[in-house]
Amino acid sequence: MCVYGSSDPMHYACVPCRVSFKRIARGDGHLCPNCSRPMACAGRDFAAPRRRDRKAWSVVGVVLGAGLRYEGFEACGCGREPKFRPRTRAQVRARRIAAARDGVPLAETLGRVEPAEPGRAG
Repeated sequence: MCVYGSSDPMHYACVPCRVSFKRIARGDGHLCPNCSRPMACAGRDFAAPRRRDRKAWSVVGVVLGAGLRYEGFEACGCGREPKFRPRTRAQVRARRIAAARDGVPLAETLGRVEPAEPGRAG
């Protein structure tokens, strides 16, 4: 049985304002109520950091900017293991170094548990 339905709300985040909201997915997206910029779709399993935690929001900005979402399970919700996403700036820094060294896209290394292992996906 699937955990997620097609009408379940998704998390949308505005990194500059450091806010997130759950909204039903629409084709035209959602605008931030604070700054009126388009909000990034953060996925169904996004856990927003506290608003005053600028370091954590900078990590969220890197992950969302790379085109990744915080989808903990498979799209239908039947998966067993949540996907890895970095939580600290040190983890992001290590993955940027590994991406430059290995010549792979940053989005690929951000999803790995260990940045030093090129063949392993998180």
